[in-house]
Amino acid sequence: MSRIRTRVFLDSNVLFSGLYSPEGAPGIILEHFVKGSISVVVSQQVLEEVVRTIKARLPGALPALRRLLVSTPPEVIADPQLQEVERWTEKLPLGDAAILAAAIGARPDCFVTGDRHFTGNPGIAEEAGLHIVTPTAFLRLLERDADADYEGRRD
Repeated sequence: MSRIRTRVFLDSNVLFSGLYSPEGAPGIILEHFVKGSISVVVSQQVLEEVVRTIKARLPGALPALRRLLVSTPPEVIADPQLQEVERWTEKLPLGDAAILAAAIGARPDCFVTGDRHFTGNPGIAEEAGLHIVTPTAFLRLLERDADADYEGRRD
């Protein structure tokens, strides 16, 4: 069975949702990150978007976001160049095109997002060469790999 590696690019909606509801799939993903069982990569744009959204919609979560960024900082990559973004603007809104271009540049094992522009269009994943999954699907992949590791150790 092929094993996914655990370096994931998280979209801003996953980070926001994880801080908003720690019991949901995005919150469990953040818990895996804090525990060190996965590594997280984001773009500068994703980070700025999360901060902006938390300030506007969930200011009470700012201390939790601050603790996360200080105690367990994700890998932050630079935003993609304009020509990398423009390649995707015919298929996606500009902001999503920039996120996709950043995810491609980060070369993660998975791009985890709740955005239907990505998860509802398998052609984008194929063309981008990314494994794009929802938070729930990503947790299933982690479980599957943990089960495979366990079975491999028993043999």
